[in-house]
Amino acid sequence: MEPDPTFALVLFSLLLLASTTLTSSLSPPPTTTPNHTHTPTPTPTPTPTPTPNTTTTPTPATSPSPPSTSTTTTLDPKQLRALQSLNIPTTTDPCSSTHTTTTTCDSSKPFRHLLSVTLSNCSTTLQISTTALTSLSTLTSLHLLNCPSPLPPHLPPTLSSNLRSFSSLNSLKKLTGVWLSHLKNLTDLTLSGCHVTASGPSVFLSNMKFLQSVTITHSNLTGYLPKHYHLNLTHIDLSANQLKGKIPSSLTHLENLQTLNLSSNSLMGEIPTSIGDLLYLQNLSLSSNSLSGSIPDSMAEIPGLQHLDLGSNQLNGTIPKFISQMKDLKYLNLEKNSFHGVMPFNASFIKQLIVFKIGGNTDLCYNHSTISSKVKLGIAPCDKHGLPIPPPPAKESSSDSRSSGESSDDDYSDGEESNHKEEHHHGPSKVVLGVAIGLSSIVFLIVFLVLISKWCG
Repeated sequence: MEPDPTFALVLFSLLLLASTTLTSSLSPPPTTTPNHTHTPTPTPTPTPTPTPNTTTTPTPATSPSPPSTSTTTTLDPKQLRALQSLNIPTTTDPCSSTHTTTTTCDSSKPFRHLLSVTLSNCSTTLQISTTALTSLSTLTSLHLLNCPSPLPPHLPPTLSSNLRSFSSLNSLKKLTGVWLSHLKNLTDLTLSGCHVTASGPSVFLSNMKFLQSVTITHSNLTGYLPKHYHLNLTHIDLSANQLKGKIPSSLTHLENLQTLNLSSNSLMGEIPTSIGDLLYLQNLSLSSNSLSGSIPDSMAEIPGLQHLDLGSNQLNGTIPKFISQMKDLKYLNLEKNSFHGVMPFNASFIKQLIVFKIGGNTDLCYNHSTISSKVKLGIAPCDKHGLPIPPPPAKESSSDSRSSGESSDDDYSDGEESNHKEEHHHGPSKVVLGVAIGLSSIVFLIVFLVLISKWCG
């Protein structure tokens, strides 16, 4: 009995329809973005309101009054003219409160006199004359800020004698030690960015018997540190110069000294063993020199030390334990030296510091039982003998670093990866199912065609 061809065609169509339906059901439906059309609401045009036709009589223009070039002031007229020659505004009273950053005056009568003058951001054409400085001989403070105009070779004697504070910041291109030596009554001297020509600081510092604070930085100051100091000094900053030689022990006789900064010079030798005599010292900076030897034990006698910077020298020996007992210490730099042994600091001490630098000491190591390896110190952990654990060879270290990086990533992302794995292994993907159904449809089609050929044959 021959099969009905119509039945064969119907059966073939049903198979094709079933395969197409299964494949389309597995593909995600296309996402359509609704096309929202917004019709703008027409804005009503305001109806202009008629304005009454009023006639206005024009007011006659008044000519502005010229600015006043003089003002009521109680300042000495000679000093007023001196300020004008220095391009300091005098349209308002120089002794008023609005001029406190530039000038200050005394309260004498009938005329007041200047006590301090600050010249800042001067014009390159400004000339500071001896006549103007003579009129300003009552000054006790003279400050120059970004003022390249040179001063006369000699200050008026009265002004030199009266000055108590003198500063030059990025101003005078050149000063000599002889010129500075005439300022005998200074209590405060500040120079920065000024080339000081002298055989050494003692040329001018030896004459300043009342000096309390001296700051001379970035001034190409050469020579040796003075061997004799006046006991009034509380602040010494001679950093970023070209000083050489040893640190004299006479510095430790300054019992009121609070700040000693000799960093970035060419000093050599050892730190004086009597450094602990500076009982009021708060800031000690000796970095970027060529100092050698060990840290003196007497430093433990300084109770209020807050800033200790000994980095970038050639210091050796072990780091003393008393440093960890300095309760006020906030800044500690011991990096780039030749210290060896076990670092005596624990995690709690390091946390109290704002700045802590100890890297660059190849023979120094830390106790990994008290400090986590996650803390970046720049030194190796210690072995059981108290010696630095050598790093692995370069090739192994690179592979170890990669593996450790992978393991550390695993430590921090186990949850995420497990979630991804659960998603991936939850069931076969839709693509695989689609391919399988398509292949099965083809097999069914071939079988179907074979059957038809047999039935029709």
